[in-house]
Amino acid sequence: MKPIVDVIIPAFNEENGVGEVVREIPRAFVREIIVVNNASTDNTEVIAREAGATVLREPVPGYGRACLRGIAHVQLSDPPPEIVVFLDADHSDFPEEIPNVIQPIIEGKADLVIGSRAIGQRERGSMTPQQVFGNWLATRLLSILYGATFTDLGPFRAIRFNKLLALNMQDKTYGWTVEMQLKAARHGLMYAEVPVRYRRRIGFSKISGTVKGTFLAGYKIIATILKYR
Repeated sequence: MKPIVDVIIPAFNEENGVGEVVREIPRAFVREIIVVNNASTDNTEVIAREAGATVLREPVPGYGRACLRGIAHVQLSDPPPEIVVFLDADHSDFPEEIPNVIQPIIEGKADLVIGSRAIGQRERGSMTPQQVFGNWLATRLLSILYGATFTDLGPFRAIRFNKLLALNMQDKTYGWTVEMQLKAARHGLMYAEVPVRYRRRIGFSKISGTVKGTFLAGYKIIATILKYR
């Protein structure tokens, strides 16, 4: 029997990519696709809904806030999902790889699975040098401080929903992904990585595309790692 899988997609001004992302999700594996419109000023909401997604609104900007809004929604589902997949709205990930990402959970080999771009195939230019270095530094710190063996903080991931709730996620901005991983290590969750492909995003990155965004994200990620030590 197939597990119940819901997908949560935070989206801030992603009208050019979100429709493609929603349409490329393999519906045979997924019950509901939730796009959380995170204070967008473009047509993200309309396009996501037309593509077949359930659209929620989180008016306060913040990646973590959007994820928490999506979690609150699926928590009210009857029955709640067994697995939740997180995916970005910019079409840099390959949604058709969802079956590969959830497979270790289905097989009972993991509670959390990270789609790793570090061990997968990255299109040239899909990640900036500062992103590559930041990922290396953050995963190195996770290894030193928490004994966690991750290679990436990639947003494409899947987790057992009951385990996600037990992590009591708190971060509302850039520290969301690393908080999940370090808490998974601290809580003794089984985790795994699978290689995923990664391509140049559609549109302009609001984080890695600016010096300010890169600095703030890097600072928050490091601060989150140290916060729970």
